[in-house]
Amino acid sequence: MSGKEQQALRDALEAEYAAVYAYGLIAAHSSPELRRTVNEHTAAHRARRDGTVDLLTGDGAAAPPPEPAYTVPVEVTDPASAARLAVVVETDTAVAWRAVIEHAGTELIRRTGLEALTESAGRRAVWQAAAGITPATTAFPGQP
Repeated sequence: MSGKEQQALRDALEAEYAAVYAYGLIAAHSSPELRRTVNEHTAAHRARRDGTVDLLTGDGAAAPPPEPAYTVPVEVTDPASAARLAVVVETDTAVAWRAVIEHAGTELIRRTGLEALTESAGRRAVWQAAAGITPATTAFPGQP
């Protein structure tokens, strides 16, 4: 794995760590109707986090540990602000995974990045719809 590929994966891992952290806030403030969605999205980010750690360490690279806490760019006080934070989280992870695709040197890393980008874009669409943002999707997800 090249240095750029490893760094892109480390950056994506950092985005996944931040996503798992943020989903704790999202869970605390989301509406009961979205509880199942929050749980599914949290589980997806945890699985992607763990898979990314495995990719890095399986190649002999160091996987950075998570930070003790993360700054969230949205003050979360109610279901509407929780949905807005979820949109930001999914946008950030999409950007990180798009960078993995751009720096991928192997089919495995390219496929992993594409799957993660696609999943983030799908989750973002769910949250944009929940937040009343239209359109719920974007043509090219993951563009910074």
